[in-house]
Amino acid sequence: MGDKAHTHPGAAGRASAADHPTSVRNVVLVGHSGSGKTTLVEALALTAGAVNRAGRVEDGGCVSDYDEMEHRQQRSVQLSLVPVEWDGIKINLLDTPGYADFVGELRAGLRAADAALFVVSASDGVDGSTRMVWEECAAVGMPRAIVVTHLEAARADFEEMTRICAEAFGGDDPDAVLPLYLPLRGAPSPDGHAPVTGLIGLLSRKLFDYASGERVESEPDGERLPLIDEARSLLIEGIISESEDETLMERYLGGEQVDVKTLIEDLERAVARGVFFPVLAAAPAADGARQGLGTVELLDLVTRGFPTPLERAAPRVTTPEGAARELRMCDPGESLVAEVVKTSSDPYVGRISMVRVFSGTLRADQTVHVSGHGLADRGHEDHDVDERIGALSTPFGKQQRPVSHVIAGDLACVARLTRAETGDTLSAKEDPLLMAPWRMPDPLLPLAIEAHSKPDEDKLSQGLARLVAEDPTMRLEHNRDTHQVVLWCLGEAHADVALERLRGRYGVQVDVVPHRVSLRETFGGPAAGRGRHVKQSGGHGQYAICEIEVEPLPNGSGVEFVDKVVGGAVPRQFIPSVEKGVRAQAARGVAAGHPLIDVRVTLLDGKAHSVDSSDAAFQTAGALALREAAAQARIHLLEPVAEVSVLVGDDYVGAVMSDLSGRRGKVLGTEQTSGGRTLIRAEVPEIEIGRYAVDLRSLSHGTARFDRRYARHEPMPQQVADRLPEEVRAAS
Repeated sequence: MGDKAHTHPGAAGRASAADHPTSVRNVVLVGHSGSGKTTLVEALALTAGAVNRAGRVEDGGCVSDYDEMEHRQQRSVQLSLVPVEWDGIKINLLDTPGYADFVGELRAGLRAADAALFVVSASDGVDGSTRMVWEECAAVGMPRAIVVTHLEAARADFEEMTRICAEAFGGDDPDAVLPLYLPLRGAPSPDGHAPVTGLIGLLSRKLFDYASGERVESEPDGERLPLIDEARSLLIEGIISESEDETLMERYLGGEQVDVKTLIEDLERAVARGVFFPVLAAAPAADGARQGLGTVELLDLVTRGFPTPLERAAPRVTTPEGAARELRMCDPGESLVAEVVKTSSDPYVGRISMVRVFSGTLRADQTVHVSGHGLADRGHEDHDVDERIGALSTPFGKQQRPVSHVIAGDLACVARLTRAETGDTLSAKEDPLLMAPWRMPDPLLPLAIEAHSKPDEDKLSQGLARLVAEDPTMRLEHNRDTHQVVLWCLGEAHADVALERLRGRYGVQVDVVPHRVSLRETFGGPAAGRGRHVKQSGGHGQYAICEIEVEPLPNGSGVEFVDKVVGGAVPRQFIPSVEKGVRAQAARGVAAGHPLIDVRVTLLDGKAHSVDSSDAAFQTAGALALREAAAQARIHLLEPVAEVSVLVGDDYVGAVMSDLSGRRGKVLGTEQTSGGRTLIRAEVPEIEIGRYAVDLRSLSHGTARFDRRYARHEPMPQQVADRLPEEVRAAS
């Protein structure tokens, strides 16, 4: 790292199928929106010789953010795979969106990768969401490095940014976050800003000048040596403190000069173990240049310091029935276990599945078993089917480069898997297996939609099914109470992308309509009703009379039916008919069309006719009796209440609690958690938190998250009911 003189792009540049897991590195790029992840990926591809100029392949397209939607929105909205080759190592670069609405794509990238590059803008700093992802990576021990971008910005300060990163990411050990290189600035411009033209290698004590567009190595002048030695001493102490040789620190403090080769080996081991996190700087290549600043150093770090797939602990594997299964993971000769980490659609090729192979070897034209379990609550049915693998390829921008096979540890794309969805497991047909799914964020922003026209209505169901198959962070709901089709999303941008994909990919035009919550009705007090259904119009008539009494019950009681008929006034065979009619009317509602709950209906008396009474007649009489009782009583409108848990930084606790109170919420308690955050538990009417996913993000600057679950229905205040539409007000 830093002691090699690269003066030309990496041999071959283009990555093909790897021949062994040790020759693969899977790296995900993480950072907030606008931090420069996509630009960095393109700069690395240029330096590795994979593109002909910054971010371009032979057809002129970008290697990342090549989707037309991404061009229109000017940001990444999906996970992109860019494979390059450097020093005989295939590097799968996974570019993730930085915007919070697309955290599902980020989680897929984390699942597919073995190490992470956290990209931090020198002009914007470290945001709360990036800190949270860092903590997630720390929890599973994923190796990480930090890349500082936008050093060309006014007042950009690499040293200050390094200090901020150490504070944000170092936790109890800020000395584990240290720079490997220092920026080398050129002559100041008229405005006083000195551009970064090269890097100073702290371990090698070399200068690497990129001003010419090529990396040129030289010796530092005497004026720079004190600065280098001070930072170098801190770096050496940081590396030695993480060394597996416990005597090294004592020898170093005793004055022994540690060999640079030993330091580099210790550094590489510490990075691969996820206990040391180097900070580097990078910038895209200038026009006509062949190498971006810091890209050679970064590629060296990835190939030499990041772990191979063999060093990753694989997710748990079971049979589809749930029995545990032990495998030698990342062995190309083992039974096949692969996972679909992303699903997309191409207008010409059809469905394309990005797959990470964890064990065995995936081959073109192979028949595999596809297992999908555990996402039924999001519109994904459990399935176990056999499918034939189509063409295998490695993506590069819009191009798909064919490969014959994919070994354990590598990533590739599979065409035309018609049943496989994101999160599904591919395994050998004769040995079906299932991988434990990764954690998905819960979609909490409802988007109620209707087909724009009759032709759209015919295509809507299939379009929505394909949409949720691609993105498991969406949840499709057909609400039986409100009769609405609801697409649950992570935020407004996520919803916009969903609508655009429905329209652009699947040709379905939809209208967004106001989302309605599932309201209920109940009696405010006891009431009586008489249902009389007597008709005689020639031939067989209809005759049924019943008298009921209705009284409210405690919350959660449902509808209770009691028979207190004496003397056979209502024949025994027709009492179930009365109950059926009462329950059917209760399901339809008695005031504004919302289901009636929490009441006891008692059948007291009635009359029957020996010829004209029937099951249908007594069902109708039961429904009429309930409606008459409702007309004589005050009917309360009940609204659903959710139990909400908000995890928020301590700085925003007061603002969040005040906001919850403004939503008619009842704060139940708070609990201090790690990382300077507080868990707030509250009960809030669901009608007040329809857009809470958006509002909370704004309120906490993207640092808070929440979950919700249904608690119960309770009476809605009169003043709130009066603000609802006319048909709802009638119920109150």
